[in-house]
Amino acid sequence: MAKDKAQDQLEPARHAADTADPTGIGRLLAIMAALRDPETGCPWDIEQDFASIAPYTIEEAHEVADAIARKAWEELPGELGDLLLQVVFHAQMADEAGMFGFADVVGHVTTKMIDRHPHIFGDESRDKSAEQQVRDWEAIKARERAAKAERGVLDGVALGLPALTRALKLQNRAARVGFDWPGPQDVLNKIAEESRELVEARDSADHTHLTEEFGDLLFVMANLARHLDIDPEEALRMANAKFTRRFRAIEAALAADGRRPEDSDLAEMDQLWDAAKAAERG
Repeated sequence: MAKDKAQDQLEPARHAADTADPTGIGRLLAIMAALRDPETGCPWDIEQDFASIAPYTIEEAHEVADAIARKAWEELPGELGDLLLQVVFHAQMADEAGMFGFADVVGHVTTKMIDRHPHIFGDESRDKSAEQQVRDWEAIKARERAAKAERGVLDGVALGLPALTRALKLQNRAARVGFDWPGPQDVLNKIAEESRELVEARDSADHTHLTEEFGDLLFVMANLARHLDIDPEEALRMANAKFTRRFRAIEAALAADGRRPEDSDLAEMDQLWDAAKAAERG
């Protein structure tokens, strides 16, 4: 009986997918509703809430970024679909709570994109530089924040962002009102200062203070990335990928001799690391 009910829930969406719903979004919405049905749905899906699903949303967004970074274009449709499912999941839970539905999500972003592109959908001239368009975009967002009573310069920077990304956004906001170092050399001088303070904190017994000083150094490093027009998240992803490649080269070299890293020592692995680095550069 439960299976029959679930099938009945999907039936209208099957026909919609063939005619008025060529994208299949109606079918996806129906599937999500069926999964959340309190009587016939999936027990795991039923017990989820916004907080429990949020980490999966973040994870799926990272997997989209990973597929793009690897140029795995054949994987990208699936990863984008997984991310879309997260939006549908949140919208379904909101609909059940009488808060909003998927149509409201679409309506909000549609209105936002029209409002933020007056040079395309309004009366403003399209003859603008990319820099001017960025300034206009930020001015529009500032008006939107003001309408939501977000008066402070840093209001609205999401707490859930990756820490390096949030640091960059906070610094960008502050820079717009003139709170910024004049150039990269000033930031490098600050990095040297924060490095000295970290060394001093290392020699103390206060781990909380050590953590604070380490955070200060990371924050200034993010600011240097901003001054050099570098995305710090992307730079760290590249560094992670480089480390992974070179360590795997160490493993491969040792495996050719019938050994594993734990059978080696630091001196030998350093030599193999340098060999992997030289091979990459060659």
